Amino acid sequence: MKKVFPILILLISQGVFCQVYTIQDSVQKFPISYATISFGNGNGLFADGDGVFQFTKKRYPDIDSLYISALGYKELSISTKNLPSTILLTQDIAELQEVVVKAENLGKYKTKKTASKVHDDYFKCWLPTVESEIAVFFPRDPLKSTKISSVYLPIKIESSNRSSGKKQSFSTLFKMQFYRNDQGFPGKRLSGEDIIFRITNKNKTNFELDISEYKVFIPKEGIFVSIQVLGYTDKEGKLQHTKKYHEVETRKGIVKVSTTFRPLLPFTNKIENNITFTRRIFFKNRTWQRFDRKYSENNSLIQKGFMNYGMGIKMHVYEKQRL
Repeated sequence: MKKVFPILILLISQGVFCQVYTIQDSVQKFPISYATISFGNGNGLFADGDGVFQFTKKRYPDIDSLYISALGYKELSISTKNLPSTILLTQDIAELQEVVVKAENLGKYKTKKTASKVHDDYFKCWLPTVESEIAVFFPRDPLKSTKISSVYLPIKIESSNRSSGKKQSFSTLFKMQFYRNDQGFPGKRLSGEDIIFRITNKNKTNFELDISEYKVFIPKEGIFVSIQVLGYTDKEGKLQHTKKYHEVETRKGIVKVSTTFRPLLPFTNKIENNITFTRRIFFKNRTWQRFDRKYSENNSLIQKGFMNYGMGIKMHVYEKQRL
């Protein structure tokens, strides 16, 4: 019995300090994957694919409320005091995805590409954080039905040792979403599920993501394609439950500095117009901003004229009109 007692104490301690919560649909009780958990101060985290996240007052002592949201659900504000182990979200009828009939057989098509812009300059790359979503605009021939077959994502894979050239190991989970063009800005999110994908140090610098199975058709006004970092994963590709920022003590007090994730995202000055937008997803309004001098005059990328992420796409352009 004496040998068992310390083990029981250890298990109880782990239960106290490793508090796990699950986000579920209030009616059908299925987990809501990759829900957003905002702290109300510009920081936050994400649930994993099983709707699970970790939160402790020891890790986040200054957070007293969580704002939990997911597409098609009403945002829930909940106190961090006595959090229930299962958190239920209610479907929002007004925000449910619109029903879109996607033509399965449009006949012959031609493949066209908008080339990505790839480079290897560390100082001309965006440092991804979980708080930022980046969207890039792509136009469409208004008379041709067009489906996105693949998205090309330029990535910068650093070497951990310059002399050996050995690549720095990482495994990062991303989310891709699509938005309508609302007078030149990302507007309403297009229907369809989130596309979750992983990039590792073993991938090529022009990463191709095949999305043909999702049947993403470009509206006549064009489309915004966005990517957002969810965090690092374990070897099996499961999202890790880690703190997404660290605290730095300064003369003015404690400053929260967002963790940056690999890979880096090469920005370019080879695109004529400013077609890249960004927004802070843990803030309430989540307003999109064009990545130009109005966004920031002090940003080093903007100062150098590198104001666009060099994303590209492969398209199937059909001869028949889409119904």
